[in-house]
Amino acid sequence: MSGTKTSDSPRSGTWNTKYGKRRVRHDPPTLEDAIAAARGLTDDLQAQIEIAASLMDLPADQVRAEVLKSATPRKNASRVAFTGRGGMQRSVIVERKTPRRPLGGKTLLGS
Repeated sequence: MSGTKTSDSPRSGTWNTKYGKRRVRHDPPTLEDAIAAARGLTDDLQAQIEIAASLMDLPADQVRAEVLKSATPRKNASRVAFTGRGGMQRSVIVERKTPRRPLGGKTLLGS
């Protein structure tokens, strides 16, 4: 590793590199981050609550309130339609994908 820490603290935000001192920003995860991670792991609401609570070391009751507030009802993401042509049946699977949204109103051009 080319950089060394300038202090003995494990959370020091300043590193000496061959290009000079560099500061590193540390943002601890939020409860919303833990809930999003839990949603990515399972669709079961109770399991999401348990996962988010264990990630943040919070009581399940406190996490349950936040999960239920931010819970959005999911529609069935995939549909199967049967089409027939020339006496043969074939199945077509149509999936709905959510659109990409910019984060926090920031643009990619830096303005």
